This record gives sequence, structure tokens and C-alpha cells, in this order.
Amino acid sequence: MSSDNKQKEETTRFAELEAKAVEEATATADESFTPSPSLLNASSPEALLQQVDGPSLKGYEAKESVYVGKNVPVAVRSKLQFPIHVTAPGSIVEYKVESKGYDIGFSIIAEREEGITVVKESERIEAHVAAVKGKFLVGSVPCRLKFTFDNEYSWMREKQVSYRLSITPPSAEVLLAGRRRRAKACRKATEEDLKSARQRLESASSQKTNIESEIAKLEKLIIEQKKSLEVVAKEESWLKTRVDLRVKQQELLDRRLQNGWADEIGENGTT
Repeated sequence: MSSDNKQKEETTRFAELEAKAVEEATATADESFTPSPSLLNASSPEALLQQVDGPSLKGYEAKESVYVGKNVPVAVRSKLQFPIHVTAPGSIVEYKVESKGYDIGFSIIAEREEGITVVKESERIEAHVAAVKGKFLVGSVPCRLKFTFDNEYSWMREKQVSYRLSITPPSAEVLLAGRRRRAKACRKATEEDLKSARQRLESASSQKTNIESEIAKLEKLIIEQKKSLEVVAKEESWLKTRVDLRVKQQELLDRRLQNGWADEIGENGTT
């Protein structure tokens, strides 16, 4: 076998292994799919299907999107960020980065509603020595990828970077299979949440009934206490009047006892 044929076979075998790995990774991502909180709790049940369905298959083309930059300057003590939105689950992202003359900081993150995933940790890469290449799968969408070229550590040199970023969406067949896997995963997630919600609803309903019963008892007690209050208030008013009367009566009696009566005859015969 010639070296060219052997190389072709190795290339073909590598491509097949890579395709299989991508297929398995896509299946794993679909099977572990979790709908975003906003769509899961949206007022319309149809909103959830948008994330499960993915792109419409009508007129769908698995067309690669390519983003290229040539000798793009990154100023001293600054960053260059390049965001890309991915809408098709199972898309393959490839990148190639080169810098001119010096190294450059480079990182990739994936931003979704449920949080941020670090695809590539920030590190200084020697892209001026050899191009830095990579490939990864985007399993959950919608997703915003943020490619960052970092030159904040440099106080003296502006950097220049060249890049090629490509997004290859899955084939219609892969997308179709992914829909079913995501639907099953979503069905499981909603079933678990439904079970939890029903248990909480039962507990909340029971608690509501108990509180309403307690409120009814308290309202009845308040009515009875109001009646008792009216009786006590009347008695209080009557007793205040009685106390005032007795105090005045005692004052008058004490004056009589102390000063005598006006009509009594004294020792000298005077009245």
C-alpha cells in the first residue's frame, strides 16, 4: 500500500471517528437537555416547544457560517471581544487563531440564560509561533459564544490577531433526531416538576384550609370579644360615674363631720 493511500485511509478513519464522537456528544447533550427557566415557566405552554424544536426544517440548510479577521489590532491594556449567536443545537464550532510577533490572551465562554460555561480558560497563547486551533460542540441553544483576545497584561505593545471562526449547523437528519431526544428529556423534566408542583400544591392547599379555619375561629372570637367589650365599656362608664359620685359624697360628709351642720346651735346659743 502506498504512503498516499495509507494517509488517505488514516484521514478517512479519523474523520469517521470524529463524526462518531460528535454524534455521541450531540446525543448526550440532547438527552441531558434541560429547558431554560423562562420558557419552562412561560405563561404560554407553546413557548417551551420553540427551544425543543430548534430551527424549522422548512427550507433548512446546514450551511456553514464563517467569520474572518485579518491583522486586527488589540490595543495596549485592552481586550477585543467577538460574540457569535448560535441557534441550532448540535452545531460544530471551529476556530483558528494567529497573532503577529507576540503572544495574546485568548478565551471562549458560552452564555445562556441559565448561566455561563467556560469553553476555553483564559490563557496566553503563542499564536505567533503556530496557529492555535480548536473545535467544540454547542449542545444547548440559544447560546452566545464570546471569543476574547486579551492584551490587558501588556503595557508596551499593541497586538495584531487574525482569526477564522466557523459555525457548522447539524444536518436535517441530526436535527430531527435531536428534536425527539430533547422532547423526551423535556418530557422527563416537566414530569418531575409536575410531580413536585402537585405535592407542593397539595401542601399549600392544606395549609390554606388550616389558615382559613384559624381565621374563621379568630373572626368568631373577635365578634364575641367585641360583645364582651361593649358590656365592659358600659360597666366601666357606669362605674366611673359611681366612683365620681361616691368621691363627692364622701367629700361632703367629711365637711359635715369636720365643720358641723349649718343649722346646729352652738354652745353660745348661736346657730
